[in-house]
Amino acid sequence: MARLHNMKALITGGNGGIGKTTAETFLREGADVALVGTNEETLQQTKDELKELGNVLTISADVSNENNVARYVQKVINSFGRIDIFFNNAGIEGKVAPITEQSVEDFDKVMGVNVRGMFLGLKHIMPHMTNQGGGSIVNMSSSAVMTTASSVSPYISSKYGIVGLTKTAALEGATNNIRVNSIHPSPTNTRMMRSLENGMNPGNAEAVKEGLTEAIPLNCYAETQDVANLVLFLASNESKFITASEYYIDGGMSAT
Repeated sequence: MARLHNMKALITGGNGGIGKTTAETFLREGADVALVGTNEETLQQTKDELKELGNVLTISADVSNENNVARYVQKVINSFGRIDIFFNNAGIEGKVAPITEQSVEDFDKVMGVNVRGMFLGLKHIMPHMTNQGGGSIVNMSSSAVMTTASSVSPYISSKYGIVGLTKTAALEGATNNIRVNSIHPSPTNTRMMRSLENGMNPGNAEAVKEGLTEAIPLNCYAETQDVANLVLFLASNESKFITASEYYIDGGMSAT
């Protein structure tokens, strides 16, 4: 039997990169999947690409806006009846610049999506999981909380905040059989990494990629499927006794 047979999953940041690959993985394992994103065109493209695999619902919403979050959660409940899995994945990289060149607006924008958006998702989904008897939540953080990096202070700060949210939510949800874990990928072959590489060394992004690759003991970036495989494990009943944990998927980078 498929590992997610008849389960209902919600993925924010679901219209590309890790979110899209995870959606495909969930569908292949028997889940119905709702995708939340900000770009209606790419959401529709993603749905068109995935719909042959199973039931796909798409919702355009701003995860940093509480009314939007309440709306997308209710739409999933109305369509699927429940939410068994929540991949709290939406995030942005922000501006690449030293702290002294980051504006308050730059900082607030990243924190709004990466931290407030994650908080709001937890706030509005956990009551439904409580009522239905449990669920699994996977929060997207980064290996950068272990290795850190310069010139991306809003991003790094936001990923530290996710660790705190994860552990708090895990403790609060445990008595209701809600498991909450965080994942921490190293550089992964996605649009976000291309943006960061270009921001760190405009005109020579390849040099940044080479340097980061050399810092990874396995000597390569992660692929989106590598990350999706971990999310699948944490979403499934195979991890039913795992909560409040941090999972690094970084090719050994955090050990260096």
